[in-house]
Amino acid sequence: MGLGQMRQAHPDAPNTNVLAAACAVLAEPDGPDLLYQRVRRLESAGVFAGTDWNEPVILQADIAKISLRTGDWQTTTIEALSQLRLLAVAKGDYKHPRITARRAHQFMTQVMALNLDLMDGRLNEADRERSHDLGPAVASLYAFELATMGYESILDSLVAEVWRILDQRPIDVDQARGMVIQIAHCLYDRLLDTENSRAAALVDSLFSPTPGCREDPGLSVYNDRLADMQPGALADEAAGFAEAMHATGLVSDYHAIFLRHLLSLDDAGKTLIPAALGLSSTGRDALGCYAQLVYALITECIYAETAQAIYGLACLLERGVLYSEPVAAGLWRQIQLPLSEDTRSTLRAAFGDALAPRVFLLAGVLSLLGQPLGVGQGNNPTCQSVIGVSMWAANDPDYLLQLLTWAARDDEILFRFEGETISSKGLAAGLAKRRPLDVDPVSMILVPHLDRIYIEMGRLCGERDDDLHRWIHPEFYGWWVGQGFRVVADPMTDRIVAHADFVRQFYASYHPEYNNRLPVIHPQPAGIAATDSAGRYIGRHAITILRVALDPEGVMRVYFFNPNNDSGQDWGLGVVTSTHGHGEYHGEASLPFTEFASRLFVYHFDPLEKGDPDNVPETEVLQAVALAEQSWGEAFQ
Repeated sequence: MGLGQMRQAHPDAPNTNVLAAACAVLAEPDGPDLLYQRVRRLESAGVFAGTDWNEPVILQADIAKISLRTGDWQTTTIEALSQLRLLAVAKGDYKHPRITARRAHQFMTQVMALNLDLMDGRLNEADRERSHDLGPAVASLYAFELATMGYESILDSLVAEVWRILDQRPIDVDQARGMVIQIAHCLYDRLLDTENSRAAALVDSLFSPTPGCREDPGLSVYNDRLADMQPGALADEAAGFAEAMHATGLVSDYHAIFLRHLLSLDDAGKTLIPAALGLSSTGRDALGCYAQLVYALITECIYAETAQAIYGLACLLERGVLYSEPVAAGLWRQIQLPLSEDTRSTLRAAFGDALAPRVFLLAGVLSLLGQPLGVGQGNNPTCQSVIGVSMWAANDPDYLLQLLTWAARDDEILFRFEGETISSKGLAAGLAKRRPLDVDPVSMILVPHLDRIYIEMGRLCGERDDDLHRWIHPEFYGWWVGQGFRVVADPMTDRIVAHADFVRQFYASYHPEYNNRLPVIHPQPAGIAATDSAGRYIGRHAITILRVALDPEGVMRVYFFNPNNDSGQDWGLGVVTSTHGHGEYHGEASLPFTEFASRLFVYHFDPLEKGDPDNVPETEVLQAVALAEQSWGEAFQ
């Protein structure tokens, strides 16, 4: 009996035999091609059923690399089949119901970027030692993927993908750095015979951003060179580092060596720090007012291993965050904060022992306060907590520092909910059952506590006559959350109720033409009905509404923060979120107003600012409702 027949009779039937056969085929000379031709039938038979691979839109390239290169034979085989499936979708040979060709091509581009070391067919020791001939099999798979995608265009696609990610200015740039490193190997080894200025700019930003490190001499050699540089040469170095950093969002390890060298000089050397950070007059003024604090932060946490935090420091100064006295005081406290053993062990597990755990955490604080929209949830169901971290970093940074102090020092945070104090200590795990290690240092320590607090607030609500987020959000996020609240589905019946009125009220509360031209003053938490590229309902997802404005083409758009690591997504039926090119600031996603309204599930508003719902065009309301009914709304009929 085949797997398909077995799955019809027994949905949980194991696919071990099929994977064993596929693993054997994969190791054959033409194995990837043979599996490519059969991957549609394999999926129809249920080879991915009951696994994460069954939902291709949630797959992540960095995790795919781990599965492919270090997984056991079953994990590697199912990952290989998944990639061959997405390759077929990207090439137009397989029209998949749950992922578009565009998204599949994007994923495959990321995967190939992270495995470019296999381009020349050479295996490292770890690859060679794998059982079941998996090392050569994976190399053969990669060669087939490259040949199918096309060697000539692959570098352009890879470079475009890296720039697309960096345009969003994430705090965690490990994946982007890994892709740039692999591109550098290709350019250096001439594996791709091409001239690509955008690729060279990425590589130069990490390895040779200035005249003093043009040939990537190594950190110790560069440090020796700095001792002999005259003031003019140092000024050229400062300008080069700043230009490369702000152009890409990536920071070279050499940049950290340079900043520490400037601090070791007399006052004349310190005057180059604003130039090395690329500061405007605003940032220079903030640095001038808080010079001793900034020097202490550089001394305590800027090293080659934490060089990326330099960009966070520059952005922090540009935002004027230090002008709030509690923030400056909180950073002085953070510098000398004693960490609990649990905090130290967590940070060591994630970042190693090259530096003290407190150094990595302090560097993470600089990145977060400088880049509130760069934080992400990783592969963890913690969107509610992460939008809180982002919101506080942008709007209430001294409060964020207080929460982090409690979490990192005391293994506990405190909240109040309807007059009752809640402690995270002793609470059961929330939605995330394990501590996240694929996120920035602050989220790693703080989010598990926030996750437990959020769930506890829901428990304390008990049974009420509306969606529980109505009461949780103002207590969890802050006083600025609107006291008005709308949810599109009745919590008791899970049926959509008065959808047109729900959309109309959103227009009247947020659209400048119908809310008396009021801007969004504070970020507002909201919930969307997340959909895949076919428009099918995945689940509810928390985002933050940041602003509503006309884009350069005159289209009214909602600009929002999406904590899911990559905001450029296809939500189906032509609803594709944008991250650049439509007036977005770094880290923002955006959609035309009506399209955003079509995916909205809950939102807050100020009940005393009623707007003008009667003048909202009925055509736009009906368009938003129709887009919802044709997609996620089908799950609520």
